[in-house]
Amino acid sequence: MSLTTKYLGLELQHPLVASPSNLTGSLDNIRALEDAGAAAIVLPSLFREQIEAEAEARLSRVEAYADSSPEARSYFDASISGPYAVRPDHYLDLIRRAKDAVAIPIIASLNGSSRDGWIDHAQLIEEAGASALELNMYHIPVDLFESGRDVETRYTEILQAVCGSISLPVAVKLTPYLSSFGHFATTLVEHGASGLVLFNRLLEPDIDLSQMRLVDSLALSEPSEMRVPMLWTALLSGRIKASLAASGGVSGVSEVVKYLLAGADVVMTTSALLRRDIQYMATLVDGLRRWMEEREITSVATMRGMMSWHRSQDRDVYTRSSYLRILERFAT
Repeated sequence: MSLTTKYLGLELQHPLVASPSNLTGSLDNIRALEDAGAAAIVLPSLFREQIEAEAEARLSRVEAYADSSPEARSYFDASISGPYAVRPDHYLDLIRRAKDAVAIPIIASLNGSSRDGWIDHAQLIEEAGASALELNMYHIPVDLFESGRDVETRYTEILQAVCGSISLPVAVKLTPYLSSFGHFATTLVEHGASGLVLFNRLLEPDIDLSQMRLVDSLALSEPSEMRVPMLWTALLSGRIKASLAASGGVSGVSEVVKYLLAGADVVMTTSALLRRDIQYMATLVDGLRRWMEEREITSVATMRGMMSWHRSQDRDVYTRSSYLRILERFAT
């Protein structure tokens, strides 16, 4: 049996990848994740706001930008030791030390939405020894005069500039809230993206009625949240020339299997590891192997995309026809 897969041109032992979080910001945890069987590790994001801040700025200056991403708000720490409190030069040092400490690929991450600050740090990340780079395009278009085309043009220009400045494979992490996602995904691949990460979670504030204030805490993802990334993974699989990483809602082996059947090359998880512990990565890998053995599936390559739109015998499941059938069932 072969669990091997390719992601961004990298040969991985299996499809389970540790996505960005506080877990991946510590060298001890990076070693532990490798020991637990992680096939690759994506480091915590280096945020544009950190790049723009002065090198010796205190944590309070960084916290002023904390609302720019749910990833940031979730893991900002009151101490200077947290992964999102480090200076950009410390981030580069983490890449170098992680690369020396483990044998699995180390993928760096840049988070932002402006055109500034990407190229220089992408080049520094490459020099530090990262195996690949993930561009986390986090942007909420609150400007009512900013069109969908404006947003997509900015993302495309950023990607093109970064890909033109480094030789590392580049993945783009996106939100699903774009006007015509399939077309835009194709555009990104045409402009240099080696992979797409589906999806980033937006910061969605709640309202505390007792205190009459906004609450910006971030809950860990639940399996119910995987429907949208699974849908777009299934729609894109076999139709674009880029790796697909599914992210969000992974709680156990079932979600991993579903994402692979939809067509994902790798499945990323953080919430499951934060809920359990780092060693749960081994449970996921073993569970995937057992699921395949029970069904006599000999390789991940064989099962990948079996339930995708491209290979489906009933494509109506992904279209309006299925929607109408569902409504009819509820009407009777």
